[in-house]
Order: sequence, then structure tokens, then C-alpha cells
Amino acid sequence: MSAPRLRFAPSPTGYLHVGGARTALFNWLYVRRHGGVFILRIEDTDVERSSADMVTGILESMTWLGLDWDEGPGVGGPHGPYFQSERLERYRAAAARLVASGHAYYCYCKPADLRARREAAEAAGTAGMYDRTCRSLTADQIRHHEAAGTPRAVRFLVPEGRTVVNDLVHGAIEFDRATIEDFVILRSDGHPTYHLSVVVDDVEMAVTHVVRGDDHISNTPKQVLLYEAMGAALPAFAHVPLILGPDKKRLSKRHGATSVGEYETQGYLPEAMVNFLALLGWSPGGDREVFTREELVERFDLEGISGGNAVFNPEKLDWFNQQHIQRLSAAEIVARLGPELEAAGVVPSALGPAERHRLERVIDLVKSRARKLGDIAGQVQPFFSSTVTYDEAAVTKHLGDPALKPHLEAWRLRLAELEPFDAAAIEAALRATAEARGIKAGALIHATRVAVTGQAVSPGIFEVVELMGRERAVSRLKTSEVFFS
Repeated sequence: MSAPRLRFAPSPTGYLHVGGARTALFNWLYVRRHGGVFILRIEDTDVERSSADMVTGILESMTWLGLDWDEGPGVGGPHGPYFQSERLERYRAAAARLVASGHAYYCYCKPADLRARREAAEAAGTAGMYDRTCRSLTADQIRHHEAAGTPRAVRFLVPEGRTVVNDLVHGAIEFDRATIEDFVILRSDGHPTYHLSVVVDDVEMAVTHVVRGDDHISNTPKQVLLYEAMGAALPAFAHVPLILGPDKKRLSKRHGATSVGEYETQGYLPEAMVNFLALLGWSPGGDREVFTREELVERFDLEGISGGNAVFNPEKLDWFNQQHIQRLSAAEIVARLGPELEAAGVVPSALGPAERHRLERVIDLVKSRARKLGDIAGQVQPFFSSTVTYDEAAVTKHLGDPALKPHLEAWRLRLAELEPFDAAAIEAALRATAEARGIKAGALIHATRVAVTGQAVSPGIFEVVELMGRERAVSRLKTSEVFFS
């Protein structure tokens, strides 16, 4: 089999949304596994709604996800241009060829008349399909319209019979052509409809597989007819399930963020988003869920795509994000979090080797608790800041008993002289102090945690104290004594 050629063809009438990103990913994974070509084509024939900003947003989101393309904007290729707005003459020429071959005809009907007929048919309880008025025009009538400059569209002449689409996900899908009206392929303003432009482009770009959402199934029989009328080989079709919100309704803004760019801004990792999207409607088999991009490429196949709709679970996405954050090295997190760390008062470039090493150790300590990458900056801040922000509820609960003050003071004095100053020695010293003073170690542990971090919850407190450093930890224990007065 020759190398597969697949395309992702977004319309720049909005930013790249989750559903489009999942479709792009499935195409990309298939191509990368089989050594094919991934084409990015911008379907911008909707002049009023398309914008350059949206194109930029789509390209940036694709780049953030790591879905690089082999042909398309910024890359070029042998089948360009890759913007449909620059291919209009190709569509007009294709429509003219279809008229010349008898597969299409000119329609001079006025839009107002077409609406009136459709409304009348609907009122009568019928389908309201086009009645082929212009198909039966005589040669003289056509010459009259042409001489008068009557605006004309081009309609495809739907033949009788049935169309069977052998879908790689759903199996054979049969369509009765009697339910398909002679559809417009070129509007009277010279702009193509979706059906014509997508088929012309897929034929000229030698696309071998069309992988897209289930909402395009109804478009497929019309496009198959166009392929056949053009004498072109059919691509393999694979329609993937739609993505639903937790309420089982189609994913939309009411379910929260839907554009890929929003998730990038919120601190999700591209690795996590790719992993999450890949498993929305596709299964690699087995119980394993966390995969690298390379592992997904190795495993991906169209046979693993489910015919049922997939549910977007934000909590599951958070879980994937946590898993992939934990897989990152501390050095990589520092590189990705530069601006956020600086906003938190930690400037990695200004740290010496010892402090840089301490920063990376702190990140390794706290990263397991981060749901978003940005969470890490806030958790790192107390280790480098000269001050600490106290949670009132934590203070009340763990620093509210005046009887604890002398015990915490004794612990502070012990900590100030402790050698070596590492987690194991700190734990042993705390427990020994608690035992010597006849109190539970937990009381000192909780009080120490609030004193040095300001919070009731943290990673292992002995590792926290070690990485805070003797001077900062002792100082904060001393400062916390004010809460007992």
C-alpha cells in the first residue's frame, strides 16, 4: 500500500476546539504510525466569518499540541495553495466540467422563489426537495437567461439508486438517493459549497483516508457521488464519535472551556491533552491509560475507534495532567514555568548552582500535588519567599492552643542546633522532642507545617523543613509564636 495521505481541514470561523483537535490527532496518529503525509488545509471560503486571527489561533494550537503537518500553511507542498480562498478558480473549473459532462446543470431559480416553494412543501407535509425546474429548461430558455445575465448556481444531478459507504468505524452505511435533492455545488456568487470544495481538494491533494466526525456522515453520500462523477477513486472513510459533555449533550461552552487555547492558558500540558483526547472514542486495548505521544503513535489504529459517543470528563483531564506533570523532570518544569516562577518571586536565572539545585528538589517534592502546571509556582514560593501567608483556619486549628507554645519553642531551639540538617534527622529530633515533653508528635508536626508553610496541608513536613533551610524554618517557627499571645 502506498503511503497514506490524510488531512485536517479546519474552518477559521473560530478557534480550534476540542472536537476538532481530537479529529486532527486521530489523523496525525494514523499518518505517523504508517509513515504517511499529514496535510493541514484551511477551509476559509466563508469570507464573512473567517479571519486571519482565527487562522493564527488554529496554527498555534496545533503547534502547542505537537501536531506538526507535512504540507500546509508555512510549510508548503506540491498540492498548494492550502487555503481554499486561494483555490476558487479550481472549484469553478470543476463545476464547469461537471456541467459539460452532464453530471450537473445551471439553476437560475431565485432564492426567494426557492424559499417559497420549500415553505409551501413543508406546510403540505412533504420533504420540500428541489423540483428540478431548471433541469427541464429548453435550450431557448437557457439562452434567454444567459443573455439576460440571470444569476445562476450549479446543481449536481443526483442519479437514481443507492449509495453504500463502507465506513471503517461503522461498517457499511446505505443511503437511498431518492432522499437526496439535486444539491448546489457552486453558488450564484461563484463560491463553492462545502461538498464541491472538499472533494476537489481531496482529489487534487491525493487524500487516501478521510477521518472526521460523525456529524459528517450525512454529507458523505453527496461527496461519494461527486468523486464518482469526477472519475476519482474514493478515499477510505472513517467517521469518529462525537464528544459529549458530562450531561451527554454535545460539548459546548456551557460545559466550560472548549477551545484548545483555553486549556493551554489554564496550565494543562500538551502531553496530557493529547493523551486525554486520544482516549476519547479510541481504545488501545488493556487497562493502561497513560501514554507518551510516541507510544500512542505505536499503538494507534482505526479499528480501535468506538462507534459510540465519547464523554468529556474534566476531572479525568485533570488526572491525566497530574500524571504527566509527575513524569516531567524538575529541570523541564523550571524551563516551562519561567514566567510563573518569576511572578512568584523566584527567578531561576538569578539562582546560583546550589539554590538552583534546591529549587529542583522543591519541585520534585511538590509536583505530585499539582493539578495544573501553574500550581507548582505557588507551592514553590514559600520555600524562597521571606514571608509566608497564613491560612486562618489552619492557624486556629493547629496554633490556637496556648499550651502548645512552650513545646513549639523547645522544638525551635532544638532545630536551630540540629546536625545534620536533613529530613531523617529532623524527623528523629521532632519525635524525640515530643516524647521528652510528653506530647503527641502529631501536635508538633501539624504546628510546624502551619508555621513554616502557612497551610494545613503540604508534602512530607520533614522534607519540607529540610528544603526550607534551617534559617527560614527556625525564623518562621519563631514568628508563629505570636499566634499564641
